[in-house]
Amino acid sequence: MGADSQAASGKRRDALVIGASSLGTVFEWYDFYLYGSLAPIITSHFFSGVNETTGFILALLAFAAGFAVRPFGAVIFGRMGDLWGRKNTFLITMLLMGLSTFVVGLLPSYAQIGVAAPAALVVMRLVQGLALGGEYGGAATYVAEHAPEGRRGFYTSWIQTTATVGLFLSLLVILATRLQIGEDAFKTWGWRVPFLVSLLLLGVSLWIRLKLHESPTFQRMIAEGKGSKKPLAEAFARPENLKVVLLALVGLTMGQAVVWYTGQFYSLFFLEKTLKLDGALANLLVAAGLLIGTPFFVVFGWLSDRIGRKWIILAGCVLAAATYFPIFNALTTYANPALAKAEAAAPVTVSADPATCAFQFDPIGKAKFNSACDVAKAYLAKAGVSYRVQDVGAGAAASVQVGAVTMAGFDAKGATGKAFAAARKAWEADLGDQLKAAGYPAKADSKRVDKPKVVGLLALLVIYVTMVYGPIAAMLVEMFPTRIRYTAMSLPYHLGNGWFGGFLPTTAFAITAATGDIYSGLWYPVIIAGITAVVGGLFLKDTRHNRIDD
Repeated sequence: MGADSQAASGKRRDALVIGASSLGTVFEWYDFYLYGSLAPIITSHFFSGVNETTGFILALLAFAAGFAVRPFGAVIFGRMGDLWGRKNTFLITMLLMGLSTFVVGLLPSYAQIGVAAPAALVVMRLVQGLALGGEYGGAATYVAEHAPEGRRGFYTSWIQTTATVGLFLSLLVILATRLQIGEDAFKTWGWRVPFLVSLLLLGVSLWIRLKLHESPTFQRMIAEGKGSKKPLAEAFARPENLKVVLLALVGLTMGQAVVWYTGQFYSLFFLEKTLKLDGALANLLVAAGLLIGTPFFVVFGWLSDRIGRKWIILAGCVLAAATYFPIFNALTTYANPALAKAEAAAPVTVSADPATCAFQFDPIGKAKFNSACDVAKAYLAKAGVSYRVQDVGAGAAASVQVGAVTMAGFDAKGATGKAFAAARKAWEADLGDQLKAAGYPAKADSKRVDKPKVVGLLALLVIYVTMVYGPIAAMLVEMFPTRIRYTAMSLPYHLGNGWFGGFLPTTAFAITAATGDIYSGLWYPVIIAGITAVVGGLFLKDTRHNRIDD
């Protein structure tokens, strides 16, 4: 075979490796992120037995449950990948992911089977999390071990696009279903359709992955008898390897994760839950931002082969931490201008004895948040209105100030049962009238959304994501030797993305619910990204010249 034929054959092989690995991983991310894209609707079906704030926090916790177990999946399947090979392991993870996602589409709701419904949902999320914990490390390692020297950043950047493309695909399927059957039908039963579609994607994914051969680097290592007998012990019990794992976590993946989930998930929650945009419009705007930003994964992966990976990743962390607050303020201005105008002209203050103000999280649905402070905070949080709480001293009467107008706090005057509910409803109606008079909208007016500017801001958030995420697979692969690579790189990746990133929507929403400031949840990603920038800048070395066939 001539040199030209060999080169052409090599390019076809590389294209198959990248394409098959990436497409299969796209479908896994599609499965995993359907839940995040539909969290507000899932709340109403599976957590309807508790108050609204608690229900949404529980829904986000169920979302986060899949992330919580990802490090355990990384350990279990990483060990299998280092012992049995890359290809066979991610076939198993794909099967688990696809079947558990399909089952979510069949689960009965809380109204039908009570607490068994959210319990079953959480179990499926745990299975998904375990599967994804084994998928990413296998796909990234597999592609990197096929890549020629000097092109690992470019090759693995295609794997990095898969998470965003999977989210984009989930948003498109959700949007198409919404538009086809209407919003009311979608909220009632149509939300199940995207989950059920995953069975078809599972079949396509398995067919594609079965065409692949094992990584040549892994095959050579096995042929030479250099494989690890105990990859877990070697990766985490040896101080020199454990040090690298910890640096990879704190100096890379921790910050990368919060930038990723802020740009691609919290932004969607913020538009739909806080700014009250129509669900279909919010999905469409985020999808447009993803479409614009996604090519930059490959751009920054390619660039990392030329100038190094470390500083691109850390620059993304620094830019995100420095600009998140102005970007999300601007999103409010352009996505819901009436809300932005009202917040500036008529700020809201709840004045109350702090002893009467509870953090309204009740996972078992038994607590009653009926104090004047709690009633006011619950209504304002539901309305997506920022407020501050002012301490008026022990025993003082509560009040709510909207701009220059002050109204007395809720007081049921000893009423119980239906009389209490009627009094609360009447007081909330009065507060609603005050908010309306001050210009606070009940929902964002879709006609007043400045769509180009919102999409531009969302695309900028995605570009930050591409900076931190595009080069990171290559860098993680290059940090560890072949015999423990799958195990060693998977754990810090999934600790960062599963714990620090996966809990971001829950943590940010809980901070917002506790403080009343719709932007306060951003402190979480800002602080974490800042820590990564400092630790990574001081202690990590760039890896683009490292050999990976050791």
